Amino acid sequence: MTSFAPSTAYTVLVLLVAAERLAELATARRNAAWSRARGGVEHGRGHYPVMVLLHTALLAGCLVETGWGGRPFVPALGWPMLVLALAAQALRWWCIRTLGPRWNTRVIVVPGLPLVDGGPYRWMGHPNYLAVVVEGAALPLVHGAWITAICFTLLDAPLLAVRLRCENAALALAPDAAPPVAVAAP
Repeated sequence: MTSFAPSTAYTVLVLLVAAERLAELATARRNAAWSRARGGVEHGRGHYPVMVLLHTALLAGCLVETGWGGRPFVPALGWPMLVLALAAQALRWWCIRTLGPRWNTRVIVVPGLPLVDGGPYRWMGHPNYLAVVVEGAALPLVHGAWITAICFTLLDAPLLAVRLRCENAALALAPDAAPPVAVAAP
């Protein structure tokens, strides 16, 4: 190890991701008000608290496992995982920018609005979930928190399946419902 303290830098990284999550929640609240003012209907309220808990646990697990578990920073793994974690953030914010006021952490569909087919939605129906999957594995592995990466991935898979079914069903109600694309994101 060098005088650079990866655990301190990693803690800062995880705290920056937590701050990013708070920015997402602020954006989501503003966008939810916009959607509801236009008759937006929320779907899937039941799984939302579980999703929030799991995503909060991801961040906590990263810090706990590296701190108490004594996980070392392994440059050959850590640097590529950092690139992937940052790429996931970039993809997430590209989704947010593309969807504009229609983006939300909840599934809220505004009746009468066409589905979004620009930005990353040109290539896939739910690009934000790709960002979630990549980040869920990469962020913990930046500093060797492999237990957190595995646990989050295993717990997120069934939750993501529920979320995708919910979102696809809600989007099927849109006027031009094929193919389904996200108007909400975790």
